[in-house]
Amino acid sequence: MSLHRLASVTLGVPDVGAVGRYYEEFGLTRTADAAFSTREGGEQLHLDVAPSRRLLAVVVGVDDSDDLARAAERLTRLGVMPRHGAGTLAAREPVTGVRFELTVMPRVSQRQATASPVNLPGRVERRAARTPGILREGRVMPRKLGHVVLGTTNFEATERFVVDGIGFKVSDRVSDHGAFLRCSTDHHNVLIQKFPVNFVHHTAWQVDDIDEVGRGAMAMLAEHPERHVWGLGRHYAGSNFFWYLRDPAGTFSEYYSDLDDIGEDDLWEPDVLEGDRGLFSWGPPPPPSFMNPEDLAGLMTGSHSS
Repeated sequence: MSLHRLASVTLGVPDVGAVGRYYEEFGLTRTADAAFSTREGGEQLHLDVAPSRRLLAVVVGVDDSDDLARAAERLTRLGVMPRHGAGTLAAREPVTGVRFELTVMPRVSQRQATASPVNLPGRVERRAARTPGILREGRVMPRKLGHVVLGTTNFEATERFVVDGIGFKVSDRVSDHGAFLRCSTDHHNVLIQKFPVNFVHHTAWQVDDIDEVGRGAMAMLAEHPERHVWGLGRHYAGSNFFWYLRDPAGTFSEYYSDLDDIGEDDLWEPDVLEGDRGLFSWGPPPPPSFMNPEDLAGLMTGSHSS
């Protein structure tokens, strides 16, 4: 596909300093006062001041100017007038106000992770040795930004903009109120969900394996148990391991590994997920605050702008 990566997101938060320190501890590297990079994705998180937490911008990588021209045609057919720049095309999603920007950039290159030898019934790869996964030291550092989840008050209109306008593809649906969308071979890079208010639900960050999911989360919780939201578990949509934490602004951040890869579009059939299947395959049940974050009522009543 001509879209090839989720390059970065910009989050609006009331306290940039506190949120920035959280994401440094989470494993991102500060590259400027309010910009943070991953190990392989480059500068992928930007923070800006806002009255309450929100998603301000999404940057998507494309291969060349022809991709920008095709996106401009699609957006124009939807009645959205995009703005052109040098190697960029930007348009604002009308419902949520999120700025989507397509930028010509190289495809992300990921170094192959070293897999720990595993012992399975009838398949013993590790003899007389402990698994390397429990011997690791040092902090966990995410490889790349994987996806962002956006709540919208008009699910159909937002999906139409992202799919028919920007050019994302549908991987799976959650009944009639959620859509897992991709702009790369990852199972999803944006999840759109119907909510009574426009807001950002969470961002997700790729780590090497389930040991890194667990190590990263436990390190974040060691002195701040209140950060815990949900995990450890495995999703059905995307198949990935997960553990969710809460940043100081109230936005969830997810460590994940082992996400489905959709390298061949013709071989993948989108599914419609119902009930718990739309949330997880195994693990503890999601807490009520996962689907209805604690500050959602304030956002709905206008005590926080959205």
